[in-house]
Amino acid sequence: MNFRILLTCLVFIASTTTATLTAAKTFRWASGGDVTTQDPHGQDESFTKSVNMMIYERLFQPGKDMFATPWLATGLKVTSPTKRVVSLRRDVKFQDGTPLTADDVVFSFERAAKSNQYKTYAVPAGVAKKIDDYTVEFTTAAPNPVGHIYLGEVPIMSKKWAEKNGAMFAQDFSTKEVTFASRNAMGTGPFKLVSYEPGIKTVLAKNADWWGIKDGRFESNVDLIEYRPITNPATRMAALQSGELDFVLDPAVQDIAKIKEDKNLKIWEGDETRIISITFDQARDELLFSDVKGKNPFKDKRVRMALYQAIDVNAIKTSIMRGLSTPTALATPSPKAEGIPDAMDKRFPFDPAAAKKLLADAGYPNGFGFTLHCPNDRYVNDEKICVALASMWARIGVNTKVETMPKAQYFQRTPKKEFSACMQGWGDNNRDAMFTLKPLFHSLNDKGAGDTNYGNFKNAALDDLIDKAELEMDMAKRQSLINQAVELVKNEVLVIPLHRQVIPWVSRANVSLIHRSDNKFAPLWVTIK
Repeated sequence: MNFRILLTCLVFIASTTTATLTAAKTFRWASGGDVTTQDPHGQDESFTKSVNMMIYERLFQPGKDMFATPWLATGLKVTSPTKRVVSLRRDVKFQDGTPLTADDVVFSFERAAKSNQYKTYAVPAGVAKKIDDYTVEFTTAAPNPVGHIYLGEVPIMSKKWAEKNGAMFAQDFSTKEVTFASRNAMGTGPFKLVSYEPGIKTVLAKNADWWGIKDGRFESNVDLIEYRPITNPATRMAALQSGELDFVLDPAVQDIAKIKEDKNLKIWEGDETRIISITFDQARDELLFSDVKGKNPFKDKRVRMALYQAIDVNAIKTSIMRGLSTPTALATPSPKAEGIPDAMDKRFPFDPAAAKKLLADAGYPNGFGFTLHCPNDRYVNDEKICVALASMWARIGVNTKVETMPKAQYFQRTPKKEFSACMQGWGDNNRDAMFTLKPLFHSLNDKGAGDTNYGNFKNAALDDLIDKAELEMDMAKRQSLINQAVELVKNEVLVIPLHRQVIPWVSRANVSLIHRSDNKFAPLWVTIK
């Protein structure tokens, strides 16, 4: 039996469908990285989340137009400035046949609130309370103008399944913990997990009992999904061109022009709501991985500004990104959608001479050395960008060693703030800056703020602006506070924003799909002719 037939048999068994084997459609796709965990509250990384969402659903999810759509919820009612009541669908079953109830929703939000990765969403959503089997009330400690958005950020698990399998608490991904939930999955979604072999492949089968089928939400003819991580871009494209794959999420940008000439392939492209930036350790008194002893150069704004002004971001756009990036001065994923004025998006000038003077003024006339850590399989040309930055910084006397690693290893280390400097990508489809400001730029606390503040900086004025904006119910005043916070991040050079990616996808010509600005592949809308 060949591998393709074996997979077809697997989907037949997994979905217990009466369809013939020859009718099954297998969708085979790849990208440079892999799914890091099956635990839906284990890792807040968009690619892993995109695959988890095929199995685990949320109360509200983005539709084709990327706007939040009632999903496991049928309605939301605001009963007071601090209370929201969610009504649940009554026809939803987990993939083991047990019905979804309010107990599962309450458990999921409580589990997420205790996790390292998802408390940044679950805590602001409020305390979940069961009203009846299909009604849940969420109460926040204070008025929250975007509490309804947070409700759509937490995947829903089965309480009974978690109890049965010792999965009551989310995996601690940063410690390399392996749990039952990190290697197995059981949700309410349109696909079931058939097999998960990290670094090799992940196989999902259509859930024939999914509640959304009778609602007409399953607009795909795919019965089986096979995902393979293929680190080499040339190998990925060769597999696509040969017909071994149907879809590649991340083609090499230098290949796009040539791909467009191939009648057997199809390019899907658009802007991504993601900011790529560099962040620096601004907490330690002595910098790690550096030749500077007894102090931390990155605590000095002049040093951070020097590195900023030594970057020729347009050269990165032209030479490395091949035009598929939008340079920016603002460290949020989608400023226009977030209401931030265009006038604020003006970068500090590329000026190596000014950068050298800043270094000298800061006490480093001959520069210094440090290590820049980056992933090599997560963002578009991530490793190449970091190498280019090192070359640019060398011109002002800063000796930068670039150390790269696969994202599975990288994202275990970044939450522990082990790096002197590192690349950070942040995407958000909620169109609200608070979902960037609070986790990335607020100082760390036990309420979900600062969880992804990898520079571990603390700016009291910035914290105050973010805290006030989070509670401000007057939307005009709230926007003013957000704008001030974004401006402060920019002027203090707390991070160095680089660009937003323009994301091309490529498929076989017989594939139809929906290109998403969050760069998440959604099989619900995929068809193979």
